[in-house]
Amino acid sequence: MGILIDKTNKVVIYGISGKYGSNQVGGMLEYGTDVVAGINPGKGGQEVHGVPIYDTMAEALSKHRINTAIIYVHGLGVKDAAVESINAGMKLVMIATEGVPLHDMMYIKNLAREKGTWVLGPNTIGVINPGECLVGSLASGYAQKGPVGVVARGGTVTIEMIRMLSEAGLGQSTCVGAGGDKVLGRNLLDYLELFEQDPETKAVVLIGEIGGQKENECSRYIPQMSKPVYFYLLGRTAPEGARMGHIGTIIAGESESFAAKRDLARKAGAVVVDTPWHLISLLQEAGIA
Repeated sequence: MGILIDKTNKVVIYGISGKYGSNQVGGMLEYGTDVVAGINPGKGGQEVHGVPIYDTMAEALSKHRINTAIIYVHGLGVKDAAVESINAGMKLVMIATEGVPLHDMMYIKNLAREKGTWVLGPNTIGVINPGECLVGSLASGYAQKGPVGVVARGGTVTIEMIRMLSEAGLGQSTCVGAGGDKVLGRNLLDYLELFEQDPETKAVVLIGEIGGQKENECSRYIPQMSKPVYFYLLGRTAPEGARMGHIGTIIAGESESFAAKRDLARKAGAVVVDTPWHLISLLQEAGIA
């Protein structure tokens, strides 16, 4: 099963005709994802990789069944695209764009909760259910089906973790890049709750970062879980006071530091690891396969 996506997802892409969007849709189509339409105002009637483009969501819906939207547009255009998608009844909206204006994202998040839409991102590389569906560009060449759920804030580290898991014979149920911006449509905790309910997932790999409270929220939930959580935290060598790559990695207090987050997770019952290789060896020793 896995979480969030499967073969039934029918995808529309905002910004499909841009260089980035065009590259992304090619990869998704190659993986087998059912990309049925694109939206680019003023470019209706054109095609990208054989996918028809429409000026609005309403036009796309008049021609296709759609339940998933991906947004590859500039930050100032994200709100309009997301609101249009949510009001159209999309079950999943992925926002790839980095640096969405804070108040725009707060509005999107609240509207999505009200309407029952799951918003992934912003600043996300996407989600993959190996062998079934790829929404975004998350490690399609590495992911293999199996029992390990993966969720992380960053994209590159998620790809590398998937590669290492697969090479070690540890397949994945679903892998998610939750997003690197400060305000996310759904926090790490929300994905832990989905993995806990998923019968295919036997263990969860949680990759966090210094800064913010998202990992600490997870630590308050982990004692309620029946499945083991393997926690790998980035930022051990980050210089004090430095701003790292993601907007969400700014440390505002001691509870958001590397040591504090690891300590809280360990006390919650998570298996706290020092390196990806340490994580792999512990999963193998536990017989997760």
